[in-house]
Amino acid sequence: MPSAPDAENLVMHAQLEADHGITLMASDTPPGMDFTQGNSINISLSGDDEGTLRGYWEKLSADGKTIMPLEKAPWGDTFGMCFDRFGVQWLVNISGAAK
Repeated sequence: MPSAPDAENLVMHAQLEADHGITLMASDTPPGMDFTQGNSINISLSGDDEGTLRGYWEKLSADGKTIMPLEKAPWGDTFGMCFDRFGVQWLVNISGAAK
């Protein structure tokens, strides 16, 4: 996929597999997206361990700001977005039941 010259050294996706089948992902802010100093990354937690992910959500959103509540999403998963108390944006996705 071609990219703009000022995006050639950015990280599109970084991924780390964690305990309980949880995937932690992060990316840089690409050109053309709003950038707020101090929040130059978004971090995504996803997996199917609902209890563990809900626990992370509660801790991450406490003393922070909820952008989108953790609730059923149109694609069938449970999804939410928040800023933690340090201003880092988190996306949490709990996989729906397998079909």
